[in-house]
Amino acid sequence: MAESNKNEVAGSEFRAAVDEILLHAVAAEPATANTKEIYKALSFVARRQLAKRWVNTQVEDRRKRARRVYYMSMEFLIGRTLDNALSALELREKAAAAFAGAGGPSLGEIIECEPDAGLGNGGLGRLAACFLDSMATLELPSWGYGMRYEYGMFAQSIINGIQVEHPDSWLVDGTVWEFQRPGTVFPVRFGGNAEHHGEWAEWNAAEAVEARAYDYVIPGHGTERVSTLRLWKADAPAQIDLNAFNSGDYARAAEFKNRFENISWVLYPNDSTPAGRELRLRQEYFFVSASLQDIIFHHLEEHGHLNNLADQIAIHLNDTHPAIAVAELMRLLCDEYGMLWTTAWSQCRRIFSYTNHTLMPEALETWPVSLIQHLLPRHMLIIYRINQEFLAEVERRFPGDMDLIRSVSLIDEGNGQEENKRVRMAYLSIVGSHHVNGVSQLHSDLMMRTIFAGFARLYPERFHNKTNGVTPRRWLAQANPDLSSLLDRTIGRDWRLDLERLRKLRPLADDADFQADFAAAKRVNKVRLADYIQRETGVMLDPNSLFDVQVKRIHEYKRQLLNVLHVITRYNAILHGLADHAVPRCVLFAGKAASSYQMAKQIIRLINDIAAIINHDPRVKDRLKVVFVPNYSVSIAELIIPAADLSEQISTAGTEASGTGNMKFALNGALTIGTEDGANIEIRDNVGSENIFIFGNNAQQVEILRRSGYDPRAIYQSNPQLNEALNKIDGGFFSPQERRRYHDLFNSLVNYGDHYLLLADYAEYVATQKQVDGLYQTPAEWRRKAILNVAGMGPFSSDRTIREYAIDTWNLGASLKKV
Repeated sequence: MAESNKNEVAGSEFRAAVDEILLHAVAAEPATANTKEIYKALSFVARRQLAKRWVNTQVEDRRKRARRVYYMSMEFLIGRTLDNALSALELREKAAAAFAGAGGPSLGEIIECEPDAGLGNGGLGRLAACFLDSMATLELPSWGYGMRYEYGMFAQSIINGIQVEHPDSWLVDGTVWEFQRPGTVFPVRFGGNAEHHGEWAEWNAAEAVEARAYDYVIPGHGTERVSTLRLWKADAPAQIDLNAFNSGDYARAAEFKNRFENISWVLYPNDSTPAGRELRLRQEYFFVSASLQDIIFHHLEEHGHLNNLADQIAIHLNDTHPAIAVAELMRLLCDEYGMLWTTAWSQCRRIFSYTNHTLMPEALETWPVSLIQHLLPRHMLIIYRINQEFLAEVERRFPGDMDLIRSVSLIDEGNGQEENKRVRMAYLSIVGSHHVNGVSQLHSDLMMRTIFAGFARLYPERFHNKTNGVTPRRWLAQANPDLSSLLDRTIGRDWRLDLERLRKLRPLADDADFQADFAAAKRVNKVRLADYIQRETGVMLDPNSLFDVQVKRIHEYKRQLLNVLHVITRYNAILHGLADHAVPRCVLFAGKAASSYQMAKQIIRLINDIAAIINHDPRVKDRLKVVFVPNYSVSIAELIIPAADLSEQISTAGTEASGTGNMKFALNGALTIGTEDGANIEIRDNVGSENIFIFGNNAQQVEILRRSGYDPRAIYQSNPQLNEALNKIDGGFFSPQERRRYHDLFNSLVNYGDHYLLLADYAEYVATQKQVDGLYQTPAEWRRKAILNVAGMGPFSSDRTIREYAIDTWNLGASLKKV
């Protein structure tokens, strides 16, 4: 039978299975079902197979009494599930054939029906999702634990250039993909007081909330094993205050329910108020406590005792949000299960490992001692005891070294003022863990030399590097089908499970036919993105222009403002008739500003004000376009990243821990312009320094510059291009109806220290952008370098990262799938 006929038969059989679900589970007539109903039925077809795989995986792990890893994270940015599920189940071709005929939606249109799961915000959550994909694919016995946010972070719209936040109601229609576990409910307590009784203590809590479990099945690729993502929803112990309701006080009746259930409403509630900060701590403890209770419950069910707990489980803390787990595990083992403190602490330090994601001291999470005492009084006692014993150890090893003792104490004494005392959550994570890692080689080195120098002196063997990675299944095979198809035809399909096979592309970098096919795939992606942007924003982009992209969380250290300064400089050059060397360029921004981060919101507004001027200036024509793409998400990233020609990775050296966007862009054939920061350095080392645009001060030079008395005003006064660009911002050129709108922003750069050294790197950044223009004018050479970027991305698979964790950190090397 011809291949096309086989596909048609397979497609018709698959469509019949979908139609059966439509009729019996969705209650829709197959002939008249709408796209959302078809999406639901198709998802149920995939879900049934995933459920079977989940059951088989759990049965096998229980039979083997497998050692498991539990990955705790506040975020899991998993995006849409259907497309990934179909690929993992090897059903995608059948599904595409089933919906290829006229008269109904295509598979692509069906997939578009699914909202992104609102379970994260940025790189932290996307990394966690990549890791779960790799854990399943590598057949590790593994669970992720997080929160089932009802509204995610927020949905972003841009109104008059301003970020406006709306509830992200991703669960408004429910979701096919979660499995509620009605029998899995744990109490999580808050407040009250704690009293010591010898070795143990009694916590008399003031209130309790119920944690209810919802599971997502994370399929592996090339295997029938899966991982589990268990999410917790907060439920009030009683749904309403019935007495208040019956007396007609309906508001108070609902308030009882909301006071408990708001814990799992929104990711990262605004922490600019005391109530917001308290809610964040409640969230962190809520998901940690429920997760640890669940882990211990299953361990006892399987083993009957806790003596071998550290032999059977590994718990990984993804940043400091789950750090309270160290104190909670000690509470559970000592207070609930009667384990001696020394025995429990020994187990604890063999169980936990911790990934740090920041080098900025102000970003290391701390909590007021008074707040922890109020919400978690027993945990504060535990933290004090851990600290007391730890500092006694430090004193024994380094007698009289008070500077070291102060630098590593879990308690910041707040200059002796009781109200200023804070608990350093990263320090708690380090003291309670057996392994601590950074996420790029530079980050790990700086981490040991700066923020954790005292701990590195105490425990040098505890610190390691695990450079981040991304899953090629999502970020190449799924996001970029045209390039993936070209790779399949050229080097086979195995790169999905072994990304190092991309090295086979290196000999083809100069091949004219391969270059042409590579460029054709890029153009398809650029046309697709241009169509989307025109629909969403009304701005028309020319796919022949260079697509210059910076998409990430809006933050000063990520230096979207440096990109803005180059855009204005480029605009000025066009107006002055000095841009003959420049290629037409579309500069694309996307990302969300935290709701309480006013400077980040101002940056978004400035970008949109600049876009409004430039895009409507007839003198510019199509030589420069600026677009801010609203409501950045995983699914939007899957549109933008494959279409990018140039990837902006321009954070101040020494501030970005790693980055994973840089990896995704290079994997999809974009060239990087970036600083020597995070994983940019390792990308350069793997793709070749001649195939990446590196500029600016490195981390050591940044440190010297700051120590020597950096003067941004002198740079502003001495550089005419920079002076003109900044004066346009400050003088209201881009905000003619409110000329002082960006005066504070101007001052932050020129008069108040320019903390992230934008002005120091400006001249070299602009000069490097001219090199970008020159190279883009030589298409064959640009394509050659882009192909070599793809060919060099083998080490940046999350499969490689998880292999390293499994072997070096979690003691799960024996469980890894053999390649």
